[in-house]
Amino acid sequence: MSTPELAPSSALDEETARSELYGLLALLYYAQPATELIAKLRIAATDAPAAGAFLEEPWRALVGQARAMTDEAIQSEYETLFGGIGKPEVYLYGSHFLSGFLNEKPLARLRTELAQLGLARDEGMSETEDHFAYLCEVMRYLIAGEDVAVANLTRQQAFFATHIQPWVLMMCDDLQKHPKARFYAALAELTRAFMGVEAQGFDMLD
Repeated sequence: MSTPELAPSSALDEETARSELYGLLALLYYAQPATELIAKLRIAATDAPAAGAFLEEPWRALVGQARAMTDEAIQSEYETLFGGIGKPEVYLYGSHFLSGFLNEKPLARLRTELAQLGLARDEGMSETEDHFAYLCEVMRYLIAGEDVAVANLTRQQAFFATHIQPWVLMMCDDLQKHPKARFYAALAELTRAFMGVEAQGFDMLD
């Protein structure tokens, strides 16, 4: 996963901006954020190119948490919420929210669709494909990929509606109500807002 552009810029067109934000979410949810990524967040611009942008406030709050907390505190929070042995404090897997169990039918359906898209899980990836970070990377590919037969709005809409939209807000709820979540509560609010923008945009296609 490459580090996306963090500063809002009028030079980024809408599709590039969407792709970059999915990339950032993938990085922050997949593992403890690297020191270099946290440093970029701290110096990121917090004013959107256009006044009143819907993501401006949650973005400002996330950058504010990055500035207020140490690297160690942010990285420790990740481990507290998502790491450890056994049951995590907060799940990041679609199967958990859709079926109540890990590695269930929603994951099998997802793998079938990924195969149809010509995508496969990297053997070096420790998480299953229904991890939210992986799904963000798939969306990033469907937005920015060069194969227009796969990377198009119709595919994006279908994948989002089937594999992300039904459960992502429940994940955000769990994060925002967790007493030990600070940085990740802010990230959950940004996630919630961005998913709302995505859902609204896809609804306009119908």
